[in-house]
Order: sequence, then C-alpha cells, then structure tokens
Amino acid sequence: MILYPAIDLKDGNAVRLVHGDMDQTTVFNDDPAAQARAFVDAGCAWLHLVDLNGAFAGEPVNAAPVEAILKACPVPAQLGGGIRDMATIERWLDKGLARVILGTVAVEDPDLVREAARAFPGQVAVGLDARNGKVATRGWAEETDIMVTDLAKSFEDAGIAAIIYTDILRDGAMKGPNIDATAALARAVNIPVIASGGVSSMADLTALQKTGVISGAISGRALYDGAIDLGEALKTLKA
Repeated sequence: MILYPAIDLKDGNAVRLVHGDMDQTTVFNDDPAAQARAFVDAGCAWLHLVDLNGAFAGEPVNAAPVEAILKACPVPAQLGGGIRDMATIERWLDKGLARVILGTVAVEDPDLVREAARAFPGQVAVGLDARNGKVATRGWAEETDIMVTDLAKSFEDAGIAAIIYTDILRDGAMKGPNIDATAALARAVNIPVIASGGVSSMADLTALQKTGVISGAISGRALYDGAIDLGEALKTLKA
C-alpha cells in the first residue's frame, strides 16, 4: 500500500482544513516546496497535492507553488482542485505532473473523464468525496444524491488509474478513516482505491493495509502534527 503525504494549498501555503471548511484552516508551512522536499527526504514514493482555492474557483489558483514542488521533487505527484477541462489537464501533465485528479467534473461532465483517460493512460484519477455515502462537489460545497459506489462503477470501463475516496466528515478531524466504506468501495470496483480523510495514526494505516483491497492512503494533518512519523510509517508498510 502506497502512503501519499498530502500538501493542501491555500493562498500559497501548505495548510489543513477541518471537514473541508475553508474557514477552519491551519497553516503548517509557508513554503510548500520545502515541505514537499521534507516528505521526499523521508522516503515517500508519491506526493498528493490539492489546490483548495482552485477547487472553489473552478480553475487552478495555486499554480506557482505546485510548479515549485514539481521542480524541487523527483518523485511523482498527483494534483486535484480546479481541473475541469482538457486544456488544464494537458497543461499540468506537460509541466511534469504524474497524475491529475478529476473530482467535480466526474459528476458534471463524465465524458471529459473518459476522454482524458483515453488521451493520457495511467495519468487520470477520479476523486470521489462523500458525506454519508453521497458525492459532494465544488470544493465539497455542493452535495448531490449520487452514491459513491454507483459513480465509481460507472467509470469501470474508462481506464482511469485510481479512485481517491475521501470521507469528508473524517477529513482533518484526526478521528480515523472510514475503513469499512473504503474497503467496500474497493471490493465493488476493479479500479485501485486510495483512502483519504482521517488517517491519523500508524494503526489506521495498518488497518487499511490489512483489508488487502486498498491500494493507497493519503495522510496530511497527522504527518504535520507528528502523530505519524513518515519514515517509520513507510518502513512499516513495506515490512
């Protein structure tokens, strides 16, 4: 199971939110590239980046820090937030991003997801963010009546690289991930599923890994707070 350290970007800083609320922001580093290098130095194989402002604006906002991270770090990175058209997808991949994460457009324009996955094999992931099993879009501000599993199944033949499943009510709250729901989703589809939201301890990571069906886990606040030691966690997951 791959551990993805998360760098959430707001106003050029590396931050964490609570439950996706932009008004509940903690700034952990005003130099996101330096934070990314620290994660790489600890041994991570991937980076997970989110343009929080972009998720609300519908277009990239924190391009400068993302580009600085891509230049500073030799490991692949995936990015979500405000990526809603082919031109933006192409631009990010041309700049060296390994994988784009499409969230809102997976609901509003699923054909774009399919088109992008065909054009860029292995470089398109879908981000499914949910409250109580129902998908939320536009920076989690808008809720739908679409069930996560139903939307995920609709992309099984699209050739997407991964599904990143976030339980919004767990995100940033340090209360543990929704292991049962994430594992159930992973068993329901043939697409690799990455767990996000609430991963706050080594025990959480071990529990996710023990399901045998979850391919990755994203953690943010726990790494910044020291609840998870990244180097030790990577060693444990490899053992």
